[in-house]
Order: sequence, then structure tokens, then C-alpha cells
Amino acid sequence: MKIALAFGPEPSAVAAFGTQCGVEHAVGTFSLDPVAGAGPEAQPWSQPSLARAKAAYERLGYQLAVIESRPPMEQIKLAQSGRDAEIEVVCDMIRNMGAVGIPVWCPMWMPVHHVIRTSFDIPTRGDAMVSGFDIETFNSTAGPIEHGEVTEQDQWDNLRYFLERVVPVAEEAGVKLAMHPDDPPLSPIQGVARIISSIDNYQKMVDLVPSPAHGIGLCQGNFGLMTDDLPGAIRHFGEQGKIHFVHFRDIRGTPENFVEAFHDDGKHDMAACVRAYRDVGYEGVARPDHFPRLTHGDFADEHYMERLFAIGYMRGLIEAVHSEG
Repeated sequence: MKIALAFGPEPSAVAAFGTQCGVEHAVGTFSLDPVAGAGPEAQPWSQPSLARAKAAYERLGYQLAVIESRPPMEQIKLAQSGRDAEIEVVCDMIRNMGAVGIPVWCPMWMPVHHVIRTSFDIPTRGDAMVSGFDIETFNSTAGPIEHGEVTEQDQWDNLRYFLERVVPVAEEAGVKLAMHPDDPPLSPIQGVARIISSIDNYQKMVDLVPSPAHGIGLCQGNFGLMTDDLPGAIRHFGEQGKIHFVHFRDIRGTPENFVEAFHDDGKHDMAACVRAYRDVGYEGVARPDHFPRLTHGDFADEHYMERLFAIGYMRGLIEAVHSEG
């Protein structure tokens, strides 16, 4: 398992800190929104654009291992009139990723609501600040949504339609898909079903269109809210060869009420998780994620310096586990 950091392709403190800590792999987080008035070769998902992005990361000392950005996909998720056009953009992007040698794309499947938090300044260890979610707070403060009810069957039908068109393209291009879980893994939210929200549903998803290219982004925070046996979930999907990308993080609480945590201060045994990745032969990248924000007086932690602690913690765990007899 290799450590990666997520950041944009421009020179930055985060990129510099990462190379100083020995990180060599990047997760791309750059805009894939269409550029109005631009021709096909100037769109951010075009082969020239992706080649430039890959080269930019390489100049910073990184291999671009994953793209975690997504082009617009809301019409796909809701079966609206423009979904085929959105799917064609996704397919073009995947073909171009394969052509320039970017091996993994991490899509999400959260219609209407995306990642939801109700607070970003919850004190944790030593008064560092973390984000969290509370369903009662959300229900009392969320505004109305324009879209009506979306059922689970609607979502399964829409997801199948998408996967049946995209997975064969990914397989031919040599690109792996790593579906990110719903965050939080609750369904429904305001009448909108969220189907990537349980271990059983994840298995159903990978079984919809069987392919070595079709797999999961194992976000430990969300999976850790789906099960109390996170190492068991890693083994379950890892033994099938379905883990294509990892978010290394932890939480405390339940899907209805949880807070983020320092990587050594959550509810799960991180060493047992690393052993599970080792035992299933996972050789992809894992990025630390959802960092607490360090605080002291008027110090502004604009770079989320806890990621440096996370890198060291992950490296120590990986080396210790792999040195075991």
C-alpha cells in the first residue's frame, strides 16, 4: 500500500510538505467542469488536458495515481434528459486517462445531496477542530429541495444504466473505477435514496456489472459507519480484488451522529486495517483524509498540518505491519 496526498496540480505548500515527507503519489483534485466556448481538445477531460495535468504533478515530484474529481453527473444519477451526454463525457475522460496512463478514477453516486456535514468546528483532542454530522441538526436546518422523491429502485436502475455503458470502456482503457460511498451512509435523506450506503449494497453494486475494472473506493470513515468490523470489510472486498483506492481515516459515532477523528483516535483498529490490506495483497494508494484542523491562539491551519501527522502515522503502521513475521 502506497501513501498518496490529494491536491491540485499547482505548486503549493501541501505538495512541498508531501515530498519532504517521502510521499510520491498524488490524487488529482482539479476541476472537470466544462469550459464554456472551448473546443473538445480544450476541455479538462481531453487527452491534452489530462496529459498536461499528469506532467504538472510529475514536475512536483509525484505520480498521478488517481483522479478524484468528476465531470457533471447529476443528470446521470437522476435519469434526466442529458444523461447520455454526461455519460459520453465520462467515457471520453476514461479513454483519455488510459491513453495518458492515469490508472484509477473515483466516482461518487450521491444525487441531490452530496457529502453532508452539519458542523466544521467541533473540538477534539487538545482543542483541535473537526467536522461532524448530526441528523437532527440537519433535519431542523436543511432547506427544501427542488427535486422530488427518488426511490432506491430508481437509483439502482440509474446506476445500472451508467455502469453498463462505462465499465466496458474502463476495462478496454485499462482504467479502474473506485466508487466512493455515500457520506454519510444514510438513506433516504429528504426523500432521496442513497444506495452506496451499506456493505450489502456495495456487494450488489460490484455484482451489477462484473469486471476487473469495476470496484470500490474504500473510504474507511464511511465503511467504519457501516460496520463495526472494518478489517473484515477490507478482507471481504480485498479478497475479490475490488479495492481500487483507499481513504485512510477514522470517525467516532454512528451514521446519524458522528465526528471525524485524528487517525489514531477513532473507533477502529488502524493497525488491524493495515494488516487486512497486507493480507489481501492491496498494492494501490491510500490517502489520509478529513484532517482535524490544528489550533493555537490565532494560528490559522490553512494547510491542515495534521496531514503531516497522518503521513507519519500511516508510514509507521505500514512499515511495522509489513515487518511482522
